[in-house]
Amino acid sequence: MLIGVNVPNFGPGTSPAVLRDWARTVEGLGFDLLMMSDHVVVTPDVAEQYPAPFYEPFTALSWLAGVTERITLGTTVLIAPYRHPLLVARMAANLAELSGDRFVLGVGVGWARAEFAALGVPFHRRGKLTDDLITTVREAWRDEGYRAGHIPIWVGGHSDGGLRRAVRLGDAWHPLRQTPAGWRESLARLKNLAAAEECPVPALAPRIVLRLTDRPLDDRRLGEGTVEQITADLEGLRADGVHAVVLDPFVGDPEETRHPDVAWHALAAVRKEFR
Repeated sequence: MLIGVNVPNFGPGTSPAVLRDWARTVEGLGFDLLMMSDHVVVTPDVAEQYPAPFYEPFTALSWLAGVTERITLGTTVLIAPYRHPLLVARMAANLAELSGDRFVLGVGVGWARAEFAALGVPFHRRGKLTDDLITTVREAWRDEGYRAGHIPIWVGGHSDGGLRRAVRLGDAWHPLRQTPAGWRESLARLKNLAAAEECPVPALAPRIVLRLTDRPLDDRRLGEGTVEQITADLEGLRADGVHAVVLDPFVGDPEETRHPDVAWHALAAVRKEFR
């Protein structure tokens, strides 16, 4: 099972130097993936959770490809309706080639209504636009001019529409920040939908919180609690046949980005206990 990290590419403490330190730390600790999230316009609803500066993921990951050697880079998740599919196909193919085939394209439908409005994209069509992007991107990659190789597409979401999209169009299902009960319920629905569609179950690649505490927690999400609880979560996910887990050390306060060493300590503690 691969273990990755969602690196904050936003917030008051984030800068090119900090992103470089994140990349070198995560790769140095032996993690398999380094992933980043996506917003294009930092509208008030976005800024409340993910304030500027917000580094565009294709741009930032292309730069980090040059300061890393082994780790796979990816988006968690690129908001599919925000960009023309052929632009995404070109950028993803170029990043894969420039990094030595070290790229995963995670996509989702998005949630920020004001950002959709600022970009002139109809919010109510975001599901259809995401489906169309995945289909068009795959078609473009079959064109020799893109030199894309095989770039995995991870599909986010745990609504029925998101699960169906992952089954029909994705290489992997990439749900975000679930509770243990939520994970079990969503996984059962995914398997039922795959059976109904007569399709194989896609690979499993959840992104979970990483919040290390001194005392055990009862009511919690996957990845929250003591190092023993977090390790047990990872063992449980491995037993479920999970292909990759992305740890998300951003708990929710943008001020956290000023102190990345706290997240690095938690990542090192988990990496030490889980191999």
